[in-house]
Amino acid sequence: MTLDRRYFAAGLAVSVAFGLAAGLGGYTFVYARGGSYLTNDPVACTNCHIMKEQFDAWMKSPHRHVAVCNDCHAPHDLVGKYAVKANNGFWHSFAFTSGDYPDPVRIKPGNREVTEGACRRCHAPIVEAIDANHSGKNAVACLSCHANVGHIREMS
Repeated sequence: MTLDRRYFAAGLAVSVAFGLAAGLGGYTFVYARGGSYLTNDPVACTNCHIMKEQFDAWMKSPHRHVAVCNDCHAPHDLVGKYAVKANNGFWHSFAFTSGDYPDPVRIKPGNREVTEGACRRCHAPIVEAIDANHSGKNAVACLSCHANVGHIREMS
């Protein structure tokens, strides 16, 4: 291959990569309002219409006075928080774009662990007292009894 063709091929590859990055970035941060997910504002969670039910249920809960989405659904260290947000953001975008998401939305095991950790962090004195009587095979998860606390749902 001649030098001119190599420069052209390299220039084309760089241009395509730049175009893809700019297009994906534009889609993410302009059309999909990706920047809003970097904030602590619960309204960001309603950018996807599928999350409106969860937002409305949170608005009815007593937790709305003391906690926002990130308090329960993201780790409390900076790296963990944005790693979880990036992972969830990618997979939520993929699911919503492809239309392949459960309806109603269900929490995944990794996110359930994050939420369980948040419960235990905020309610440490109570949890420690409960864990003292329920350890090993008898261990209990906060969400097994309190699944309705953060998002109040109408019981039918």
